[in-house]
Amino acid sequence: MLLRFSLSVALPMLKRSSMDYQEISSLSVEPHEGETIILTVFEIQRSEIPAFIEREHEFRFLAVFPETLDGKPYTSPAVLCARYSDEEYFQIRCKGSQEIFFQRYGKYNIHKIWQNDILPCRVYLRHCVLAAKNLGDAAYDSFLDHTFLADRKTTIRQYLATVGSGIMEEEPLELLKTRYGG
Repeated sequence: MLLRFSLSVALPMLKRSSMDYQEISSLSVEPHEGETIILTVFEIQRSEIPAFIEREHEFRFLAVFPETLDGKPYTSPAVLCARYSDEEYFQIRCKGSQEIFFQRYGKYNIHKIWQNDILPCRVYLRHCVLAAKNLGDAAYDSFLDHTFLADRKTTIRQYLATVGSGIMEEEPLELLKTRYGG
């Protein structure tokens, strides 16, 4: 699997997400031959599932069987948020409805949900890097070296060392500090 930053509905929520700089994406997973990733497995209450599905509307939900870092399989499946193609998203999640697509994306002048020319939402990338770092070196290095920008070439480590070099020093907006403060 390959982690990559792709467009997400984080755009209208975050005033510091910049359309001018195309820093408007969040994280998705897609298959990639020979790649493995280290992820966090977490539980959500059954009552929270509908809100989760609504919030993560642009994703395809896949059943996977994760393993611990020492190779032991989990006893039950987990859900992985993977990307749809634009056409699949429109047909399946928007039910072929231009109105549904417009309410979610079109009103923000977005015509495709998966774009290759965008950059991560800065506050969300910072949050993901801090979360990976808190999980230890294996998770941190996996995230930095096996997560790519939407171009599918630039790793997060490369991005943070160049164009995104100041992201880790930035503080989230006050209203996002609790959620994205690290």
